[in-house]
Amino acid sequence: MTQTTYKTAVEQLKKYSYSYYVLDDPITTDEEYDILYHAVVAYEQEHPHEILSDSPTQRVGDQPQDKFDKAPHLSRMWSLEDLFNREELETWVNRITKSYGEVQFYCEPKFDGASLNLIYDNGILTQAITRGDGSIGEDVTQNAKTIQSIPLTIDYQERIEIRGEVVIFKEDFEKINEERLKSGENLFANPRNAAAGSLRQLDTRITASRRLVFMPYGIGVNSLEIKNLSQRMEWVYALGFRNPHMTHLCEKADEIETFYHEMRIERDNFAMLLDGMVIKVDSIAVQDELGYTVKNPRWAAAYKFPAIEKLTTLKEVILQVGRSGVVTPVAIVEPVDIEGVTVERSTLHNFDEIERKDIRLGDKVIILRSGDVIPKIVKVITAERNGSEKIIPRPAQCPVCDSELLDEGALIKCQNLSCEARVVNSIIYFASKQCLNIDGLGDKIVEALHNCGLVKEVSDLFTLTMEQLLALEGFKEKKSRNLIDAIGAVKGCDCWRFINALGIEHIGEVASKSLCTAFGTAFDTASREEILALDGFGGEMVESLLEFIRVNQDKIEKLRELLAPVSPIKKVAIENPFKDKTVVVTGAMSVPRDAIKAILEELGAKVASSVSKKTHFVIYGEDAGSKYDKAVELGVPLLTESEFRANLSSFSDSTSTAQGSGVHPKNSLFD
Repeated sequence: MTQTTYKTAVEQLKKYSYSYYVLDDPITTDEEYDILYHAVVAYEQEHPHEILSDSPTQRVGDQPQDKFDKAPHLSRMWSLEDLFNREELETWVNRITKSYGEVQFYCEPKFDGASLNLIYDNGILTQAITRGDGSIGEDVTQNAKTIQSIPLTIDYQERIEIRGEVVIFKEDFEKINEERLKSGENLFANPRNAAAGSLRQLDTRITASRRLVFMPYGIGVNSLEIKNLSQRMEWVYALGFRNPHMTHLCEKADEIETFYHEMRIERDNFAMLLDGMVIKVDSIAVQDELGYTVKNPRWAAAYKFPAIEKLTTLKEVILQVGRSGVVTPVAIVEPVDIEGVTVERSTLHNFDEIERKDIRLGDKVIILRSGDVIPKIVKVITAERNGSEKIIPRPAQCPVCDSELLDEGALIKCQNLSCEARVVNSIIYFASKQCLNIDGLGDKIVEALHNCGLVKEVSDLFTLTMEQLLALEGFKEKKSRNLIDAIGAVKGCDCWRFINALGIEHIGEVASKSLCTAFGTAFDTASREEILALDGFGGEMVESLLEFIRVNQDKIEKLRELLAPVSPIKKVAIENPFKDKTVVVTGAMSVPRDAIKAILEELGAKVASSVSKKTHFVIYGEDAGSKYDKAVELGVPLLTESEFRANLSSFSDSTSTAQGSGVHPKNSLFD
């Protein structure tokens, strides 16, 4: 093969791949493709300096990666507002047409997969980033290059972001699970999970074997002068991307509804799963004017398909104890096929839900499976009962350790720190940053220490020796010494950290500080009435605390002796806008939220975790979410991070010459 014939062969392979993976119209056999492919490989091995960057051989790397790096999107990837019925559709459409008159809406399938953002520079694919939190995702460029429906080069020289969904065809999903079953691996729950998991494989060869498909749905950063979204998408398809072949321009809610029902009928004929239809304003100018809410674009929405339901029989209920100690009832049902997936188990959520729906053993039930949602029982067919059905009893003892269970109705939890089902998680939480912050004691190390029998409960951490650690694989002298020192360093910790680290249900950082302020390290000797008298403590919190103390009294005493926690020294904050006020901090800030919380607490504020009518301020950053929405609903005053800084600065200026003897924090984070 000469250099000229090599280039010709590469172009031919690209045509074969495009016809097969993008057009779904093969123009050669697998055998002919393989012969030409291996001829190209042979030439490249002999002439490594002549390898073309867009050669099909360059799609798969040889060495697995160590990890995925974080990477920012050039422009934010937004989530969509969900619509579930005709009424919601009309409300959404009317909100737009009321201001802009007759506009066209671009409708397209909503594929059920993993979102991916492709960045092209000078026509070359330079980066592929998962959605992440919308602003920052993981760089999976090497894996994206293995996806044959993603062009390595495009005929466009400006920088551009092409957004889309990575999916797995239903047929390929079944094959993957068959292979995993044969090799004894856990099965993927659904194609979406399979796509997401395949996209994040550190070994690109595994990703390449999964036959992922990229379905474009939009454009991020660009310098295009094309004025309508529908025309922009046709332009994208012409670059070599796959076309979904079921898009439509509509002008009114009636037309959108009609096309929606057409797509619902066709959904089973798609090679991949759909979970709805996406509706977008077609005019880019109108999109720009509509803008965005805190979470969603105002010019786009997802019109979701109704979930799939099947009739089956409830055979048995088993109890699962999660790593946090929560006991969850799981229904075992007669196997039923839903969209090609055999369902044998269903969540029952909790025992309150069982009683509310009057679910009994032996009942005929309707089970629902929607997209990647765990199947659930939505209705009992009581007319089918014959008298043999049995009431499902609420458990009183943990099925793993037989300890008393905390029963709060919806929540039933084992709080025994030594319970085998929750011991690892309790130790991980104990050592976490928000608790005792034991440096070097991460999830994997806790699991390793537990699996080898060295740490069976939290107190065992404090009896670890250098000899024991050095005997373990991966533990050298420095690592072992650092861990022993880090564990020893938490002795004499703040009282609130000690209580918070115990992992008591409903008792978080704020409640732990309240308990320490009121009772010091002897919090476990306080009476029900004394605890109830504390601000913010309700009946559920108190019962949870008292039940935890009953089950773990000896462990609390032992840990208190080992840690010797220190009760707080009471300080009085000087007068300021936040003193004695309840404040909630939410969203992404320019500094860690914990730092802002610490400042507020020094100012005498109570920092709460949820918004209520008693909340005085909500300080919010980007992606504030439901807490922001709740504050708006309740009329709670909102402060941006900048406004909070301004308040802080104003307060600092006005008190800098007259601080008195009260606490006045110096806020270097904002200087």
